Amino acid sequence: MTVKGLGQVQLLLLDVDGVLTDGSIVYDDNGCQTKVFNVRDGLGLRLLMDAGIGVGIVTGRTGQALKHRCNNLGIDLIFDGVSDKAALVAQIGQRTGIAAEAMAYVGDDLPDLPIMTRVGLAVAVADAHPLVTTQADLVTRAPGGRGAVREICEGILKARGLWEQIEKRYL
Repeated sequence: MTVKGLGQVQLLLLDVDGVLTDGSIVYDDNGCQTKVFNVRDGLGLRLLMDAGIGVGIVTGRTGQALKHRCNNLGIDLIFDGVSDKAALVAQIGQRTGIAAEAMAYVGDDLPDLPIMTRVGLAVAVADAHPLVTTQADLVTRAPGGRGAVREICEGILKARGLWEQIEKRYL
């Protein structure tokens, strides 16, 4: 994956349903919601954060499963229950000190389009809505919840020349 702009990403922002998950939502008999997250995506996010690149969540839904996953990964930049994702870009910039041009956003569906037009790098997962893929600067090979986030994380790390060093740690 080589796309101009990957090396300039200082903050990776992610949608949840359809990006960090495959878009499925499971309810049990008590109405409790369950989400399934990909462990490889999680390692990619950890590697990115360990390299000093920020990670944040911007999602329209709320739920404890997401909070538990973010806590597990050490992600504390979380905006859930958001109806106007684009309006958050300035707020995120003020909170982090990172310009919109140095932010990337990964989305999969129509509510993601407004924020994708306001960041430096707009990314769509492979199985995103067709309008989202046509508006994206980059489309992953992997679908949401099945390695798309890992693909982006590795792409950023490779563009910054950090991937070889990470591989050596594990060999």
